[in-house]
Amino acid sequence: MFLKNAWYVAAWSKEITRELRQIVVLGEKICVFRTEAGEVIALEDACPHRKLPLSKGRIKGDTVECGYHGLTFDCAGQCVWAPGGGRIPSAAKVRPYPVHEKYGLVWIWMGNAAIADTSDIIDIPNFDSPDWGMNSGDAMELKCNYLLMCDNLLDPTHVAWVHETSFAQAATKDTPLRVTRTDDGVIVHRWMMNVEPAPFYKKIIEFDGACDRLQHYEVRYPSHALIRAVFTPAGTGGPEGSLHDRTFVMDSYNFMTPVSESETRYYWFQLRNVRPQDEELSKMMAHDVRKAFEEDRAVLTEVQRGMTQKTSPHIDLSIDAGPLRFRRQLEAMIAEEALVDEKMRG
Repeated sequence: MFLKNAWYVAAWSKEITRELRQIVVLGEKICVFRTEAGEVIALEDACPHRKLPLSKGRIKGDTVECGYHGLTFDCAGQCVWAPGGGRIPSAAKVRPYPVHEKYGLVWIWMGNAAIADTSDIIDIPNFDSPDWGMNSGDAMELKCNYLLMCDNLLDPTHVAWVHETSFAQAATKDTPLRVTRTDDGVIVHRWMMNVEPAPFYKKIIEFDGACDRLQHYEVRYPSHALIRAVFTPAGTGGPEGSLHDRTFVMDSYNFMTPVSESETRYYWFQLRNVRPQDEELSKMMAHDVRKAFEEDRAVLTEVQRGMTQKTSPHIDLSIDAGPLRFRRQLEAMIAEEALVDEKMRG
């Protein structure tokens, strides 16, 4: 179902405080909080005594006290106090999860902690660049399997029907797609030449007239997406184009965190190469993008329901080549990981 040896987004950094909080990642309940020094801690959210969630307990300094019988756990998940005055049982511990803060997000490693490497977290060029502006929004709760959102983010064509008033234009319906497999994911992309800018972008680009437009849809394993939009004056784009000095580039980063088989938490932000300090532009983009994402959410909620309750087989089209390739490779990675785990247990 899920790839365990990978970094997933657990929360926005701002969401984790000194208050105990439960999050759910890959179906596992996790208690998160900050130490007095501000470090993020993630522990299995179940006291080993009677399985009351630790998130229902209390913070005591840098330890967590269970709200049922007071068993107290340190940041490594080891019980340091238990009632009764006797020896603390050796099984009185909870699993700690590796976490790391980067890009204003808290990342969590769900697999073998011994191989967790923070250098494997996705690299985001221009994140701290003063020449690039940024807009973002709160995490979205999706009532669908995370792979349906991955499919969506490897599907440039859907914008023609789902996002008619924002990202769509006539060329998005039938311009051929190119699919490229990389070492860490799949890219679906296409240039649309000498076309009218889409409504959302028309309000942002800094040139008049027709444009050449790149749709670059990329999803990396297990579920991180980069959607790059490039708009350049007509005649300056394409694979061999020189690009105009007023070319607009927007990099949209999207992180899908599986909560369960049918629930996903979706984090996103966007970087742009124009008017980096324009707060009104950032607010407008964040508002309009959130509105478009709500359109995706409505569709995918129904797709989840339809695929779960289907009474006849579904079909695939040529435009599904990218999502299908991504799913096949991810399925192989999950199977290989499970085989390695089984050998280690045996």
